[in-house]
Amino acid sequence: MDYRVVTGRERNDIESLQQVIIKAAWPEFMNHDVYISRYWVTIYRRFPEYQYALLGSDDDRVLAIGNTLPLVWDDEPGDLPDRGLDWALEHCFNHLDSGMEYKVLCAFQIVVATDLLGRGLSYDGVREMIKVGREYGLKKLIAPVRPNQKSKYPLTPMINYINWKNEQGLPFDGWMRVHARLGAATVRVCPESMLIEGTPAEWELWTGIKFPESGEYIVPGALVPVKIDRETNRGTYIEPNLWMVHTLR
Repeated sequence: MDYRVVTGRERNDIESLQQVIIKAAWPEFMNHDVYISRYWVTIYRRFPEYQYALLGSDDDRVLAIGNTLPLVWDDEPGDLPDRGLDWALEHCFNHLDSGMEYKVLCAFQIVVATDLLGRGLSYDGVREMIKVGREYGLKKLIAPVRPNQKSKYPLTPMINYINWKNEQGLPFDGWMRVHARLGAATVRVCPESMLIEGTPAEWELWTGIKFPESGEYIVPGALVPVKIDRETNRGTYIEPNLWMVHTLR
């Protein structure tokens, strides 16, 4: 598809542009991650050059968006932590004014307009991240990948799921396949990548599902069951993701 790429440095309305398709792409509960709630708005102000949108060539229609952040982290890929996305957000902002040199780029999300899925824009989104990382001289693109078809198999352990293959011997999962075809190495599961907590009443509002008693519940869009504890008035979702790493130089 024909498109042009704009960053937050080029347009100060990049956040509002991105919200056009983000709201349609994610289940409501995904908007309540503890660390995303704390830091997300700030990334547009502090790191506008790392946020981008793919816009239609002849109009401002948002085709896809991408969010990344630079990190000072410089260990071995195998040492990437269990707390994937949440760790990366916290790590970035803990070192915000340290003066330390950025070493890697971390991918946070690529979202494609729902009516344009299957048109190759997911590949374009990852390619743009790779381009951004190289433009700023970073060593690697690290990605806490959210396997997009895992929600159909919420009871399957992530370690099993990531080893499934399709008929061509490629990863069964679509997002894993995108990264693999663009050269990413599969590193390890990050079993506590996202933390989402709320009261049972909040979870009922977010999901439209009733939770009459304590237990584990399968929720549409969730990769693993949500744990509801009526005694403590708490619902907890800890999402596993998968670290995949692209070498940029």
